[in-house]
Amino acid sequence: PIWGRDNIDDGAVAQMDNAMRLPVTVTGALMPDAHVGYGLPIGGVLATENTVIPYAVGVDIACRMRLSLYEVSPYLLGQKKKLFEDALWNETAFGMGAKWTGAKKAQHAVLDDDAWYATPQLRHLKDTAMNQLGTSGTGNHFVEWGTFKLQEPMFGLEPGEYLALLSHSGSRGVGAKIADRFSKLAMEKHPDLDKSVKHLAWLSLDSEDGLEYWLSMELAGRFASANHYIIHQRVAAAIGLKEAAV
Repeated sequence: PIWGRDNIDDGAVAQMDNAMRLPVTVTGALMPDAHVGYGLPIGGVLATENTVIPYAVGVDIACRMRLSLYEVSPYLLGQKKKLFEDALWNETAFGMGAKWTGAKKAQHAVLDDDAWYATPQLRHLKDTAMNQLGTSGTGNHFVEWGTFKLQEPMFGLEPGEYLALLSHSGSRGVGAKIADRFSKLAMEKHPDLDKSVKHLAWLSLDSEDGLEYWLSMELAGRFASANHYIIHQRVAAAIGLKEAAV
């Protein structure tokens, strides 16, 4: 199924058509925001049988968004503009290789996760995680204040306008290096794949490589979540705020 076909470019549909012809594919769908991606369209959903496709999961594993709501009026943004701007400038770090040093280094329970010691690659990546925890990548990653309008009771809050903080980031160098290694490994295992789908090579979840990637991918997801947690905690603390809902 395709939702919103009129607004989806032909390149994204062609990418999805190619993915649907993979021998491990069970079913798939295209969402209304679909557009050309790397191997699989952004906004494309692909279900496979007992396999995982590292390149389809993506280079920035578990890239996600987080929204925090605060029980204060968003009019404060206009009244204390510099305070809110400074919180963003001082408590965020963006870009390729961005990291915190010294007293700014973040702490989070994700760094104590046993999975960091499960494979040689993850042990090597723990230092990267320690340095980049609480930072954002480049490209379309952002952290920004805004207004959230709640139309009906939700999240334990009454209808109304709330100050909000929204972030978009992922698993940074950790996710990128996991993706690179396992995407190459999957392609080596399927050298005869057609050129149009060579990046969509898969790993069996019955194999050691597939299970190692799955474990690494899930750890990258927990790390991405921790990044957002740190960012929101630091930016809000600089204003003296505590979230009412996330």
